[in-house]
Amino acid sequence: MTRWSVVLALILCSTLALYTVRVLYLPVQGDQEVVVHKIITVEEGANFGQVARQIAEAGFITEPTAFVMLGKLVGIEEQIHPGRYDLNTGMAPSTILDVLAKGQTMPYWVTIPEGYSMSQIGEVLENVGITSAERFVTAAQDQDVIRTLGIEAETLEGFLFPDTYRFHHGTSPREIIQVMVGQFKQRYTPDIEKQASERGLTALEVLTLASMIEKETGAGEERELISAVFHNRLKRGMLLQSDPTVIYALPAFDGNLRKPDLRYASPYNTYRVRGLPPGPIANPGWDSIMAALHPASVPYLYFVSKNNGFHHFSSTLAEHSRAVYQYQKRPNRRTS
Repeated sequence: MTRWSVVLALILCSTLALYTVRVLYLPVQGDQEVVVHKIITVEEGANFGQVARQIAEAGFITEPTAFVMLGKLVGIEEQIHPGRYDLNTGMAPSTILDVLAKGQTMPYWVTIPEGYSMSQIGEVLENVGITSAERFVTAAQDQDVIRTLGIEAETLEGFLFPDTYRFHHGTSPREIIQVMVGQFKQRYTPDIEKQASERGLTALEVLTLASMIEKETGAGEERELISAVFHNRLKRGMLLQSDPTVIYALPAFDGNLRKPDLRYASPYNTYRVRGLPPGPIANPGWDSIMAALHPASVPYLYFVSKNNGFHHFSSTLAEHSRAVYQYQKRPNRRTS
């Protein structure tokens, strides 16, 4: 080999080494003081080439083809995890590769409000991008999932405990459900089970009653009173006549409950069927669960909305009828 061939080879090797260092180890930003962050979402099923182009378009790498080749070389092409990644212009391509390979995705903090149905929970999860509402509801009705969790119910409605949760993009509905039901089981201790048993109630019946209480009032101080009305009616064999149970049963609801709706044929319609519905109509919070187990010691059998977030409670039908006229039917009634 001639001296010039050796020199040329050294130049080529040096150039390649410098190129590799620039492509792999030097951030796009260089020495700039201001680091720019961007959230990159890697969708389920995206291949490494698509991810590289996405990162290049965001301005984090300059050579997507070389980035892909390096990814293949170090064997992470098939290890890319879907999710949201917080990348910045101070990160070297090698660091980005490492972040993608380790699946260091950003978590979603999701708050599930008290009283949401499993369909509404599914919509919350879909809106933040964790999973689809349809997949979540399907999993919550899957008998294999329900049996695995040791729940005796037709669906997991009522057992999906309202709380704030930390999930990652792409977390499966089954994993989400395991966490939410697990949270419920942590709270629903053997002592609580004993309290329910002393009242002759199963966990499903407690949650059913609690879900009705949750949907009937948003006023915390009324929960035990609402509970008392339902307990008193159950003891007397009276229809519970709870509007939220009818709304839950209806295939569609536009916000106005009409008299024909009260005749809708469903085991959930407590205007037609005595006793509790076959299952919860929502996922109640802990205060409603406690109210279901500890009703107020009052003789009330009726309540009607006062149109201000609170209710008027009555012990007799005559008193209740007067309250209905005062708060619901009287012309020019005040609704403040």
